[in-house]
Amino acid sequence: MKTSTIIALSSLFSVSVLANTPATLDMHTLSAQASTQYPDITWTTVDKIASELPKHPINVGLDIDDTMLFSSPVFYYGKQKYSPDSFDYLKNQDFWNEASTGLDRFSIPKKSAIELVSMHLKHGDTVYFITGRTAPEGQETVTETLRNIFPKEYEKQIKPVIFAGSLDKVQQLKMAKIAQYYGDSDEDITSSREAGVKAIRFLRGAQTTYTPLPHAGKYGEEVLINSNY
Repeated sequence: MKTSTIIALSSLFSVSVLANTPATLDMHTLSAQASTQYPDITWTTVDKIASELPKHPINVGLDIDDTMLFSSPVFYYGKQKYSPDSFDYLKNQDFWNEASTGLDRFSIPKKSAIELVSMHLKHGDTVYFITGRTAPEGQETVTETLRNIFPKEYEKQIKPVIFAGSLDKVQQLKMAKIAQYYGDSDEDITSSREAGVKAIRFLRGAQTTYTPLPHAGKYGEEVLINSNY
């Protein structure tokens, strides 16, 4: 077979393969299309949130699991160890003692949350992490884990984690004088509103163990775009 024929056949093969290769869509492109795909959702961005902040510093609050951290590895581990066939592990103090005293080394900080919190810290805001986790009986390490995500200079602006446990977050939000709160669950939104606090929704990642996924924007709240990762 002549060389020119081989080259021609090779080119035809390449064109055929490319023609049959499924098109890919990166996350940035997908996010840019979100406003048209989900017209019922009011999307917001970190830049927009920053532009709407008052000139003076405020107190802001964030949920931890599926908001600041992708912590499903922690909960997956707990379920497999303490109650593989049920969610009873969530009522087991032994799990909570493990969960918040070192297991978050396996949690992944969400890029969207890092960007958001960094913006608030630069604005001079005080950041409270208010979680529905049950407090551990030992010395919690979650505060240190969260502080270590950000430059040392902002350490004092990040307050010790508040463990709400089985209680709703309304009282904690009021006590901390939170002006703006971010969370992924319906309770984060409803508790914020009951406390008179502006709420902005975070999206859960697709691989979260915290299912079913809530309907973002169901209360008319703003939803942070790209916050699923």
